[in-house]
Amino acid sequence: MISTELLWIGVFNVFVLAMLALDLLVFNRKSHEVSIKESLLWSAVWISMAMLFNAGIFIFWHQFFPESSYSNKEAALAFFAGYLIEKSLSVDNLFVFLLIFSYFKVNAIYQHKVLFWGIIGALVMRAILIFFGVVLITTFHWVIYVFGAFLIYTGIKMSIHKEDAEIHPDKNIVVKFFKSFIKISPQYYDDKFFVKIDGKRYGTILFVVLIVVETTDLVFAVDSIPAILAITTDPFLVYTSNVFAILGLRALYFALAGIMNLFHYLRLGLALVLIFVGAKMVFADIYKIPIGIALGVVAAILIISIVASVLRPQSKKE
Repeated sequence: MISTELLWIGVFNVFVLAMLALDLLVFNRKSHEVSIKESLLWSAVWISMAMLFNAGIFIFWHQFFPESSYSNKEAALAFFAGYLIEKSLSVDNLFVFLLIFSYFKVNAIYQHKVLFWGIIGALVMRAILIFFGVVLITTFHWVIYVFGAFLIYTGIKMSIHKEDAEIHPDKNIVVKFFKSFIKISPQYYDDKFFVKIDGKRYGTILFVVLIVVETTDLVFAVDSIPAILAITTDPFLVYTSNVFAILGLRALYFALAGIMNLFHYLRLGLALVLIFVGAKMVFADIYKIPIGIALGVVAAILIISIVASVLRPQSKKE
């Protein structure tokens, strides 16, 4: 089963790399400011591809994974639940990305490139985290309680602390690490991450922005991946649902950057989602919540938080 999983994950990665190459080399060869129309179009493309992939799982799952304990329907529901959780948690991440770009005064023309390479790094890091997460849970069953408790703690903390995130690049360990052997020029050079000045190679401020985005996403991944593992520990389903959600993250950023503050109850909704999936893990041995019910609960929480935000707009004092 593991060899089959790895084989199809490899095939899936080839598809992902082909799509990213098409994105970078054909549609976005030149840095430009992404319009809301373009952003919505690409968001629709990535979401449609994810849903087509989900339909493929529903139809062909047992043909490709005959040894799986999941039925076609269960596998499709697990993928969709994982995708929905990762996608919804990503919305909170987008607000922090907006703060990072504002803090560093990154020109809108160059934000696409930063997010593109940031996503490449995110895919690699998440693949590693998913692998170790699945291995830990399948090898040491008690780890599921640790993950569950961590998610509950994170959800409670998210619901209580409502202050805006602060950006402190000077305290970023990874930034300090790179600065120890790469000189950083205190300015931008178009969309370049590295430049040569007087024969010496320097990192640009845009490179520092990329590092901050990468490390910030790693912190987010520590929350989101255990949340998906609460739904399923199947490596293929966890990985593909996570990747599809991340691939659409860049387009979603440009579509939602200006209106994220309108959904002020969404953060509370995300906190409740984390608490719910954490509880699902903690009580898994007492009662295993069916994937369909778990998906319904997550979807209901998100819908209610969005509708509540629309019906009760945030006042200026809030």
